[in-house]
Amino acid sequence: MTTDFFRFVGYPVRVYAGLDAISSLAGEADRLKAQRVLVVCGQSVADKTDLVDRVKQALGDRVAGVFSGGKTGSPVTSVLEGVATAREIDADGIVAVGGGSAVVTARGITILLAEKGTAQELCTQYPEGKPPVSPRLMASKIPIFNVLTTATTAMTRAGTALIDPESGHRLELFDPKTRPAAIIWDDQALLTASSWLCLNATAGCFAGVASALQQTGLNPLAESDLLEALRLLLDNLPSVNSHPDDPAVRINLCAAAFLYNRATDAGAGGSALGVVTALAHSLDTRYPECGHGDAYSILTAPGMRFNAEANPAGQASFAKAMRVKKDGMDDRQAAAAAADAIEHLFKGLGLPVRLSEVGVPGGGIDVIAEDAMTDFGLHRNVRKIENVDELKGILASVK
Repeated sequence: MTTDFFRFVGYPVRVYAGLDAISSLAGEADRLKAQRVLVVCGQSVADKTDLVDRVKQALGDRVAGVFSGGKTGSPVTSVLEGVATAREIDADGIVAVGGGSAVVTARGITILLAEKGTAQELCTQYPEGKPPVSPRLMASKIPIFNVLTTATTAMTRAGTALIDPESGHRLELFDPKTRPAAIIWDDQALLTASSWLCLNATAGCFAGVASALQQTGLNPLAESDLLEALRLLLDNLPSVNSHPDDPAVRINLCAAAFLYNRATDAGAGGSALGVVTALAHSLDTRYPECGHGDAYSILTAPGMRFNAEANPAGQASFAKAMRVKKDGMDDRQAAAAAADAIEHLFKGLGLPVRLSEVGVPGGGIDVIAEDAMTDFGLHRNVRKIENVDELKGILASVK
């Protein structure tokens, strides 16, 4: 922990959690004068749950339309379909219902609805030999209300990653005005997700917490949120399988994701495992059968091992938080123990820890590594990436 100068700027968001939390939508819509609301979700939420009907019941005639075309990974094509629907009904607010893809799709719709330009023009640019540049997205945005089915870290973020259907690459857009006005952790909505989907959505949060706790010099606001997030994750992740019908488990995991995001607002960073983020983005983009959480469960431990020589003290600090640093261990030994503990945790939860488990052939390693070289996360990794062969080596270690 540091006593150096630090700065924290929060933003206004309301959280409603527990029994029938969805009913809080009406008051939130009225508070922000949203009277022509578009409900955004995926086909499975629309067809296999009663959540759209519950949102309609809560909002009444404030619901002007439903867009159920959200897709995994939020491809630009489906987002543009949502934009067309929003324009057609003259939407003045969006309720996203689902997990990360629904939430990101809703953000993408609000951006492309308001801004002039294509997603390719508005996204972060990577000029060769220069730092990445994120265009300022200045237009006003309609409010978003998120009704979650999983504990996704997308819930309160300002970044939006869409998939370019032509190149297969991620298009990264950043706009703080797309953060939600309210988030809903409705107990029955959260139980609509299978145990596997719940775990998969939360694996990325665990990797993020692990990365942030490896940062040296954390301020007390960030560190306290991260440590509590870690406790909630370690206490509740095993219960997803052992107590699949307990809504408290799902709400606790949502709280962990919320605290992790708040810690990043307080200065916690992801540089300790930037290489993991970059490779995970490439992996789950190129191989849709690989879930977002699958990518992190496979890559977090090998990414830590790769970075260990550049950040032994930070990884040892995380080992202490994980309670795997034993008396007599030096920093390198503690770092190795932490990486092993993460791999053991993910494997015990039934999540994949090898590329072959998600259908990646040997030849796929090269494509994943080459794609990751242009990911924003790679530019802030604690250990400088010298060439693409280093990324191929990480991937080969878990093929």
